[in-house]
Amino acid sequence: MHDNTQIRCLVVDDEPPAREVLRRYIEQLPMLQLAGECANAIEAIRYLQEEKIDLLFLDVRMPQLNGNELLKVVKNPPPVIFTTAHPEYAVEGYELDVMDFLLKPIRFDRFVKAVNKIIQLNGHRSIENHLPTEEEKKESFVYFRCDRKMVKVMLSDILYVESMKDYVKVFTKQGMLMTKQSITSVEAMLPESAFIRAHRSYIVSLSKINSFTNELIDIEKAEIPIGKLYRNQVMKQLQRD
Repeated sequence: MHDNTQIRCLVVDDEPPAREVLRRYIEQLPMLQLAGECANAIEAIRYLQEEKIDLLFLDVRMPQLNGNELLKVVKNPPPVIFTTAHPEYAVEGYELDVMDFLLKPIRFDRFVKAVNKIIQLNGHRSIENHLPTEEEKKESFVYFRCDRKMVKVMLSDILYVESMKDYVKVFTKQGMLMTKQSITSVEAMLPESAFIRAHRSYIVSLSKINSFTNELIDIEKAEIPIGKLYRNQVMKQLQRD
């Protein structure tokens, strides 16, 4: 690959929210191109036989055939980055010469670090050169799927996020939108320098907090509960800010 050539990526994961997070991360890096997505290993094997792929993001734990088994079946697989919520699979993955191992929920900075290994392997400049500037970060945004369309939401407009079973409500300065997505996948999309998980059902924007106690966070007219499991981390972050 040459410096001006994009790295063609294939994402393989049986969970749509997990694929969505990786899709968004890939779109943020000009050097990467999303070539395709597969919901299982069988689809991925067919895709790899038909298409040229430079980098494979591969979930380990999938039905029928897992990621480790896929790599044993495919001849000459491309460089692989494992993505999983199960760290116990890491050892076998490294025996199969995978490039890196990303633990879900995947943070963007950790994603970039993993991709850098592929960049440097091919003699490219480090991808940090392509990361957004501080000015660009202020204008950062994410997309949420609502009513069969992708809705652009500026990070600076988000007040807080609330989980409702299989759905998530995103409260912004302009109002509320609802998307079928897990709160864990939303958490992975948001920069941890600007947002914090305060409760298993809530993520809040640090800059929008008006006041807080050990049990509640006030944002505009909303009172967000602080979960017991999250309290220590939340208090440390809020007192540091």
